[in-house]
Amino acid sequence: MQKFVRLTAKACPLALPNVNTDQILPGRYLRLPRSPELGRVLFQDLRRDAAGNLRPDFPLNAPAWRDAGILLAGRNFGGGSSREAAVYALYEAGIRCVIAPSFGDIFAQNAVKNGLLAAVLPEAEMLELAAAIAADPDMPVTVDLEQQTIARGNRSFAFTIDPTSRNQLLNGWDDIDLTENRRDRIEAFKAADRERRPWARPAQP
Repeated sequence: MQKFVRLTAKACPLALPNVNTDQILPGRYLRLPRSPELGRVLFQDLRRDAAGNLRPDFPLNAPAWRDAGILLAGRNFGGGSSREAAVYALYEAGIRCVIAPSFGDIFAQNAVKNGLLAAVLPEAEMLELAAAIAADPDMPVTVDLEQQTIARGNRSFAFTIDPTSRNQLLNGWDDIDLTENRRDRIEAFKAADRERRPWARPAQP
């Protein structure tokens, strides 16, 4: 998994609460393998009308934000089903960080397993940041995971993230890597357990 330490990119405000995983990636696209094609159908039913034309009022369709690497979302982003492909679609579309007041629990877990930062920022600060971005879309935003800050111009905000998720992203670790990093403690526990409970081990032939 690719590390996430610091990102400077355009940020797109998507001021919609309760955007669920079916809106992020409609169920009919779950048959697609992980590929750039998933990125092209991100928010398909929000982004396009019934005829397949781009909706001009959807933020990611605006020329200023088509190459955004950061998404500002509403509360409870990624609720609904547990589909991990919703995270794949965001990542394949070039989104590396989603900032929101809250996330669906399973979505946040899937995000960290795929190198996508889900940063929690209070709603009042989200509104301030979104308003500033709307006023000047070309000014980039810098997200620093080490410092847990989001900066734009001379304004900086502190975001929160689960400490274990932060550690995994900074090191580029998946769950297996995280377990391997604790090998010394695992081996020490096993050795102590053999001393404490020798009867628990199978008899050797």
